[in-house]
Amino acid sequence: MTYAKILGTGSYLPANRVSNDDLAQRVDTSDEWISSRTGIKARHLAADGEKTSDLAVSAARRALEAANLVPADIDLIVVATATPDMQFPSTATIVQQKLGISGCPAFDVQAVCAGFVYALATADAYIRSGMATTALVIGADTFSRILDWNDRRTCVLFGDGAGAVVLGASAQKGIILSRLHSDGNYLDLLKIPAQIADGAVCGTPYLQMDGQAVFKFAVKQLAAVADEVLHAAGYTAEQIDWIVPHQANERIIAATAKHLGIGMEKVILTVAEHANTSAASIPLALDAGIRDGRIRCGQTLLFEGIGGGFAWGAVLAEY
Repeated sequence: MTYAKILGTGSYLPANRVSNDDLAQRVDTSDEWISSRTGIKARHLAADGEKTSDLAVSAARRALEAANLVPADIDLIVVATATPDMQFPSTATIVQQKLGISGCPAFDVQAVCAGFVYALATADAYIRSGMATTALVIGADTFSRILDWNDRRTCVLFGDGAGAVVLGASAQKGIILSRLHSDGNYLDLLKIPAQIADGAVCGTPYLQMDGQAVFKFAVKQLAAVADEVLHAAGYTAEQIDWIVPHQANERIIAATAKHLGIGMEKVILTVAEHANTSAASIPLALDAGIRDGRIRCGQTLLFEGIGGGFAWGAVLAEY
């Protein structure tokens, strides 16, 4: 049986670190208000002219280096992003060009904060089917560009960043099982309703979110999909070494861990420093856990994410 095995990971955060106290100089908020509700202490914001593809390329290069591979070894690129460089072409093709790769399929996946689990499951399917052997999967977002910086309910929650994973075909166990879901009946909970028409932006170009409704929906569905993927794979929660969740809110993460009966000491938590980086948050957390030695070869990982759409999913993998 062919598995998609994690060969290397990489990440990138913009140099501009903005603490809650820094943000309080700009918005009517405070460190206590933000951290007590979300666990966020700081975020990183892209510099002027620094595009989503730039963040993605930096993370990709580090993942390739960790995998001891070069760009020419890649035969599939999947980029999860809700903040592409432009309407089209896809950010994946821009990353492809910047890495000097040509010929292989490259495309974007848009599932907002669930984007990375969607992209990971997609690349896994390509490798299992034999359509690809070495895939570059990237989650990258620059949410600072789509925030109303006068709205303290939303602007304090997000940051910019990118994380990347190189997957390779292997006889060794890698990605075990994925489960993905979406429900458009909840699309109004989290959205940016703007569109480009007749040379102008029609509708608000800023993120809109019903925070309380999103919180309740996220807790319910993340618990359910975690149960689903474990049951389908024949695993128990006790077999999970690490949960690597979407980093939106520490209370949501804690609720999912509690539901599974897993202590927070087995959760990779980066939301305090990164804030919510959307599709980048899971691979950023994964790279952090690998590079600091917590995540080791042979351990079982549970990735889970949820985002606008509403879209959500979980991936069970052995590292």
